[in-house]
Amino acid sequence: MRFRSVLLVAVGLAVLSAVAWLGQQRTVTSDPVLLTSGPPADVAPAAAPEPGPTSRSASRTPVAPAAADPAWVRRTALAAGIPEPAVAAYARATLGAPEGCDLGWTTLAGIGWVESHHATIDGRTVGADGRPSTPIVGPALDGTGPVAAIPVDGAWDRATGPMQFITSTWQQWGRDGDGDGVADPQDLDDAAAAAAAYLCGTGYDLTTAAGWTAAVRAYNHSDAYVLAVHSAATTYAERTR
Repeated sequence: MRFRSVLLVAVGLAVLSAVAWLGQQRTVTSDPVLLTSGPPADVAPAAAPEPGPTSRSASRTPVAPAAADPAWVRRTALAAGIPEPAVAAYARATLGAPEGCDLGWTTLAGIGWVESHHATIDGRTVGADGRPSTPIVGPALDGTGPVAAIPVDGAWDRATGPMQFITSTWQQWGRDGDGDGVADPQDLDDAAAAAAAYLCGTGYDLTTAAGWTAAVRAYNHSDAYVLAVHSAATTYAERTR
């Protein structure tokens, strides 16, 4: 009976993974239009904030960020029910993804919803600069219950920011997604760019159901997480196609 239950779960996950992949493919007609004249004024990069002891990482080499057509951002945000700064961040990250990585913006949106409701969790708001009204910090990763025990600098690590990066992962994958000279996990522009780099960096083929599933599972090693991201990403694809 236990084997049968495991088999049914595996089959169900495979089917839903295929649906999630198909959902990403449906976003082709609503891909963000590249804006060549620079970022839209309403999501212009903010001035570089002062570094803090836990919320900032070292800046990566600044690059001119890709930007989506502001009309597309407004239209898509309204249809999807996602704040405009979040849609702009996901679109910018998608446009700036490594060449050959077919990452759909809805996948990033699915992760953003599951991790922090697009930086609005617990009543927060997200500003035009992509930053939540108050920092997003997860519980201490001290080994209690189902969480791992991850010490860092004499304390327990915590996942931070709208896309919930732990310290070691951010140190490797953190990106300056809005070109303000600072790679900050609390900035959704930066966090979305880092998530895109991480997903593309897994090496999985995101144009296949199996590859999409493996990449999202690498982001968070949980089948329930994969299913939650699938559900959100597919919903956004349906709303905006």
